Amino acid sequence: MPGLRTLDDLEVEGRTVLVRLDLNVPMQDGEVTDRSRIERSVPTVKELLAKNAKVVVLAHFGRPKGKRESSMSLRPLCRPLGEALGGVEVLFAEDCIGEPAKQAVAKLKPGGVLLLENLRFHPGEEKNDPAFADALASLGELYVDDAFSAAHRAHASITGLAERLPAAAGRLMQAEVEALSNALEHPERPLAALVGGAKVSTKLELLGNLIEKVDVLVLGGGMANTFLHARGTAVGRSLCEKEMAGTARQIMADAEAKRCRLVLPVDGRIASEFKPGVEASTVAIDQVPEDAMILDIGPASIQEIRHEVDRCKTLVWNGPLGAFEIPPFDAGTTEIARRVAERTRSGQLMSVAGGGDTLAALAHAGVLDLLSYVSTAGGAFLEWLEGKALPGVEVLRVK
Repeated sequence: MPGLRTLDDLEVEGRTVLVRLDLNVPMQDGEVTDRSRIERSVPTVKELLAKNAKVVVLAHFGRPKGKRESSMSLRPLCRPLGEALGGVEVLFAEDCIGEPAKQAVAKLKPGGVLLLENLRFHPGEEKNDPAFADALASLGELYVDDAFSAAHRAHASITGLAERLPAAAGRLMQAEVEALSNALEHPERPLAALVGGAKVSTKLELLGNLIEKVDVLVLGGGMANTFLHARGTAVGRSLCEKEMAGTARQIMADAEAKRCRLVLPVDGRIASEFKPGVEASTVAIDQVPEDAMILDIGPASIQEIRHEVDRCKTLVWNGPLGAFEIPPFDAGTTEIARRVAERTRSGQLMSVAGGGDTLAALAHAGVLDLLSYVSTAGGAFLEWLEGKALPGVEVLRVK
């Protein structure tokens, strides 16, 4: 697979560089509540500033559906972006195209940063409208994409700009693509995938792709209940897509044919309802009462998964193993997360994780920064795991 063009391939000194960032951060009362995505964008912008480039930042926020919404303006992000850059003043343009943008870019000096207004205030962004892409491209000389999280979208600021200007991946995009390629395309084996979450139906393509690539597939969370049910194991009132039983059986058969070992829970932590303070107990997986719910894997399952983690050299993780939001049903996910972190820290494991709930579970376990690579890309991460080509990555490949 051809590599990406990167910052090393561009001469940026004194030139106007359009930089696509992911600034779609959580906000409350006009304040950013989690700056991780902003902080991850800093290395690329700092490198460009150090080379005396004029940096024009493009980004989206929320889903304004092609209309101007004051609550979704990017203006409040100027200060946190500037602070993340070490106290740099970030200027703001009231629009991302037209006279407001042109005038703001014209005033920008080398070593300066300008943030343009929300791209999605224009319907042309999500439609990849040629005229809108032309208007964006007219503002700069070079294009750098550092928003892997939007790489699964063929939008004007993603593919349109890369087709119109000399283009390259930023350092975050480069790191993400390299980490995922190392995990799935060129892994050190044994390679294991740990997949949890609520539903099989939302991860069919992901499971189908993984059984083609991994040596071991460990299933947890609500989706494991569907596989247990498909195998003839009663799961009581647990979350279970009974209508997906046939699909689950097919996946199990395909895994066996591909020599991918499937690991399901052998015991579970159960309760009569899912709420704080509820009385919980541990039972063998084939002993779940009719009125009970499986809300976490049990100690025997934890030991078995720990054994798989200890055996493998590369691990891909998407989805929690239980209802980690409420103790004591966080125990399984937390213990496995800490074991993955230990093995990673000791240099015995290359670990890549992603997905919103996965990030929350890793943060809950206190190991979010201890894995080899944690993706904040959401949908793009999932589509990569499904084996799909991402438009925003493909357009940056060396031809």
